[in-house]
Amino acid sequence: MRVCLLNLPFVKNFVRCGRWQGVAARGKTLYYPLWLAYAAGFLENNDHEVQLIDSIANEMELDELMDNVTKFNPELLVIDTNFSSLKNDITISKLLKEKTGATLVMVGPPVSQFADEIVKNGIDFAARFEFEETVKEIAESLHEGDFSEIKGISYKKDGEIVHNPNRDPTTSEFLDELPFVSEVYKKHLKIDDYFLSHSLFPMVQIFTGRGCPNYCTFCSWPETLMGRKYRVRSVENVVDEFEYITRELPEVKEIFIEDDSFTIDKKRLNNFCDELIKRNMGIAWSCQSRADLDYETMQKMKKAGCRLLDVGYESGNDEILQNIKKGVDVNQLKEFTKNAKKAKLKILADFVIGFPGENKETAQKTIDFIKEIKPDLLQIAVATPMPGTEFYDYCKEGNYLLTNDMTESLDESGFQKCIISYPDLSSEEISNYVDTALKGYYLNLSYVPIALKNIMGKNGFHELKGLMTSARMYFNYIQRNNEVK
Repeated sequence: MRVCLLNLPFVKNFVRCGRWQGVAARGKTLYYPLWLAYAAGFLENNDHEVQLIDSIANEMELDELMDNVTKFNPELLVIDTNFSSLKNDITISKLLKEKTGATLVMVGPPVSQFADEIVKNGIDFAARFEFEETVKEIAESLHEGDFSEIKGISYKKDGEIVHNPNRDPTTSEFLDELPFVSEVYKKHLKIDDYFLSHSLFPMVQIFTGRGCPNYCTFCSWPETLMGRKYRVRSVENVVDEFEYITRELPEVKEIFIEDDSFTIDKKRLNNFCDELIKRNMGIAWSCQSRADLDYETMQKMKKAGCRLLDVGYESGNDEILQNIKKGVDVNQLKEFTKNAKKAKLKILADFVIGFPGENKETAQKTIDFIKEIKPDLLQIAVATPMPGTEFYDYCKEGNYLLTNDMTESLDESGFQKCIISYPDLSSEEISNYVDTALKGYYLNLSYVPIALKNIMGKNGFHELKGLMTSARMYFNYIQRNNEVK
């Protein structure tokens, strides 16, 4: 069957498959369409003819997309969506259906939360949570028209919406059997279209596992897409993909591991590092990490080629960290930072302003904490409650949400806009703290030594290129803010 998987047009540089809010990143980050790419590879492995189109990366307007899809003549359209872009995605999906006559399947975090609304609005199938096997089974059942045994779908039957039982999370064995997502990138996408402000360019993003057993109250994917049960690929399978990338995509300078829980299993992490050291491929890699790694493990990671840790610090205040069930305190964050620097691992520190309990004092504490720990790279966001999370329920029950329409969490350029307001901290104040903190860090002379350290070390030229690319986008963001004000 001909199956077309689509990352639809929306605002420029929109990251639809991010683990939190879909936005246009201030640092020009653009993710690969990770989840669609894994599904595309799985479908091809099962003898389906696949087209994967990333309209955002290609800067493809609707008319051009229509022409491309029509030429392929698909029988099934798989549409990725995000809370911020859901209205847009439903509208375009129905236009594509009118043009092609293909059956529509919508996937992504909103589908598990709003399956009724999605089906009511003209989408044929809402494929809830992980969807590789679900989409394959829909494709195999399309001609017969019996979907009663397919788990994880919502659809209309005899005018009524039917919700089949949820599908169990994928297994570790299933993850090992999936084709390398880097193979899908090589076949269907252009590597140079994608950029992470914290990675060497060009890069690729991969998963080595799924599921997160931690209970951060604001995180969307464990609640809306992949679940909390932790499943992993074998170390050998992951390192085999590293070898594939170095051999078949020699232009790639770095591999970024997007797992929420990559560093949670220290034994697996150490085995992974040992296998990388043994095979001696020499490619840089980075990963998401929690701030609970010990120094010895960091040393091993550095020896195995790890360059950077992307870490959710979230706040510089213990009460806020407790409120969001982060599982670490400020002293642990300080010790982690000291050890990472000692191990010569770079840090991208992720912070958020506006979590439960936030006020002017706690926000300022976070800003002061950032200045104290001096991360190599800094990312600060306004707190955005995603449907399905405990944080969303908290904001809804407390009447802190300014809108129920997640489209309004973006401005006209696709940048974040604050949609919560507390009695002690308004939405405007939250946004101002974020902007002030970013400007105060990056546009301060104290950042010059940090930047120089980054570009004077290994891969310095590529570090400089990434820094300049992100800086240009960030200055555009600042200018846009000045124009709005």
